[in-house]
Amino acid sequence: MASGFKRLRALVNRNAAPLLISGFIVIGSLFGALMAIGSDLPQVEELEELKPNIVTQVFAADGSILGEFAIEKRILIRYEEIPEVLRNAIIATEDENFFNHIGINLWRIPGAVWANFRSGRKGQGFSTLTMQLSRLLFLSPQKTYERKLREILLALEIERRFTKKEIFSLYCNLVNFGHGNYGVEAASRFYFGKSAKDLNLEEAALIAGIPQSPSRLSPLDHPEAATRRRNHALDRMVAERYITPAQAQVAQDKPLGVTARRSPPSIAPYFLEEVRKLLERDYGYSGIYRSGLKVYTTLDPELQLAANRAVRDGILRNDRAARGFVRIQESALKDGVIPQGFALTEWRQPFDVGDVVHGVVTSAGRDAATIDIGETVGRLQAKGVAWTGKSRVSDVVKAGDIALVRILKLEGPAGHRVAEVAFEQEPEAESAFLAMDTRSGAVGAMIGGFDFERSKFNRAVQAHRQTGSIFKAIVYSGAVESLGWGPQTLIVDAPISFSAAGSPTWSPHNYDMKFEGTITVQHAIEESRNIPAIKTLQAIGIEKGIEYARKLGLKDDLPPYLPIAIGAGEATLDEMVAAFGTIANEGLRMTPTLVTKITDSEGNLLEENLPEAHDALRPETAAIMANLLRGVVERGTAVRAKSLGRPLCGKTGTTDNWTDTWFVGFERDMVAGVWSGFDDKRKSLGKGRDGARTSLPIFIDFWKEAAKRLPNDPAFPPPMPALQKEMAEPRLIQ
Repeated sequence: MASGFKRLRALVNRNAAPLLISGFIVIGSLFGALMAIGSDLPQVEELEELKPNIVTQVFAADGSILGEFAIEKRILIRYEEIPEVLRNAIIATEDENFFNHIGINLWRIPGAVWANFRSGRKGQGFSTLTMQLSRLLFLSPQKTYERKLREILLALEIERRFTKKEIFSLYCNLVNFGHGNYGVEAASRFYFGKSAKDLNLEEAALIAGIPQSPSRLSPLDHPEAATRRRNHALDRMVAERYITPAQAQVAQDKPLGVTARRSPPSIAPYFLEEVRKLLERDYGYSGIYRSGLKVYTTLDPELQLAANRAVRDGILRNDRAARGFVRIQESALKDGVIPQGFALTEWRQPFDVGDVVHGVVTSAGRDAATIDIGETVGRLQAKGVAWTGKSRVSDVVKAGDIALVRILKLEGPAGHRVAEVAFEQEPEAESAFLAMDTRSGAVGAMIGGFDFERSKFNRAVQAHRQTGSIFKAIVYSGAVESLGWGPQTLIVDAPISFSAAGSPTWSPHNYDMKFEGTITVQHAIEESRNIPAIKTLQAIGIEKGIEYARKLGLKDDLPPYLPIAIGAGEATLDEMVAAFGTIANEGLRMTPTLVTKITDSEGNLLEENLPEAHDALRPETAAIMANLLRGVVERGTAVRAKSLGRPLCGKTGTTDNWTDTWFVGFERDMVAGVWSGFDDKRKSLGKGRDGARTSLPIFIDFWKEAAKRLPNDPAFPPPMPALQKEMAEPRLIQ
């Protein structure tokens, strides 16, 4: 034994110098590496000013959430708002010694290093919550030894600067819980529809387990894996003596209880997109997606839902009339079969009687077809395809077709429902709609087309279309105000022609190809006679007519020639709605408003938008025009709307070849307008399919619901008696 020690001592003595030198080199290298890494570390003090990405919420006029803009869905909460059961579940699952260590768990490092050495890979970790936080904030998830050293150094620095409660709160607000949700509060609301403070034991355990792998452990996509992870979290809580084995067993025997649904599509996607554009213009990308703004809008959910139904049904009607039956082009078949598990995104959302949804035809025969609509089985019978003119159901749909159907009847419990459906056609026709408060300019409803996902082009504010006869309201407003015309002013409806050097002669005509001779202005506007409108623009002058169009809010460059009197110029729907709203508002034109106010995430007011008014017409002019337009509904081209029994004023409009059709109508408190047509300006809605047959029915369907909320005031009052007498004096305009 003694001789062995002597040999060892001799060996050390012979190699002492090389060993010391090697040791110094290793220690120096490690120290140099740590110094190099440490000098390149992020500044931890930045955490004191940390502002993580927060959801920007957009609210409707009734306070309900209309939509959200977010890169990461996150709702910040304080340590005190995190319930004890959730704190215990997270600590037991992720870092049982969190409140005792200095940022790293020295006891776990040797075991993890040895396990990685034996396996030959970097699979075993020893991260604490603080180390995970440093990685979330400053580092990449790439597994390297250098990143792990950085993680350790940052964790030590974080622990030096912040309390345990602050570190735990940061972790709980920043960690990813899947499906775009970050932080325990957003996760709790998404998966369980409740605040984190209301979570029970099994729910808290599920939340605590997800961060290990949010995609692999998603309770929506991988419920079995999520259940195993939840039960592991409960076992860890037993091991750490937070709960008893009996409590854990009861919780483990319960189902996941997840109630999450993907966020339903907004009821007003076109409106929401316009709000997003306004925010991006004024606050930038970062302001929208990182700052957690709270945006309060004018949108009225009840009006919007009524408009959604009216426009949807109107577009489907118009498309049928314009194109007839067109065979389905879209199919779910691959290699002749429907793939197992095939599903459409819209099936994630609930639907009810009256809704229009897509389904996949699984079988089709002479008298009936079966259509899968998610977990609902649809039955399409012969009467449901009658409008196509086909006698066989199989002549309309075939197996594999992705068909648009209307739900007529629903029976059975959830998961086993049977629906009676009617066939609808994927439309090419489009419509746009906008409703506005006449007193404030607040936009209560907006629709830019049939399907926002199919086309994000907002036809309510972006589409510049020929105005047709609704422009006549502007022409007559100019004559009433500048020439003193009134309802009884006489005008000759007779053939006219215009010629200019180098141009063909223009001989306009009326819609019915007839001429009525001497008629009143009242009759001319009620029956939308073209010749009187052209003569009226002649009387006031083209430039004067364009000036009134500008006063009433039209922004397009109107061509300085007479055909603009009958709608040859272009405008957007929102401009025309604001113009008619001016008449309803006694001559004051209100700027259409989408947003009332914006606050930051802490409720501090950033901006407030008050109604913006512009003098456009004298009140007397507006009163006369309102009564003229009342006659259009009582006796004229919009007489179908008389069935509403309301003091409604309005004007229809149709362009050549029935390519653009309009109706704009109003009462004292609200104005709304509809445009219908095809995106391709060359396409017609069909012979005779004018504004009264295409756009007015959409307006009527909407107004039936909207009018329930409007005071049933009498018709607009006539102008002052003296002025009324003067206006009633017959004057003949040749």
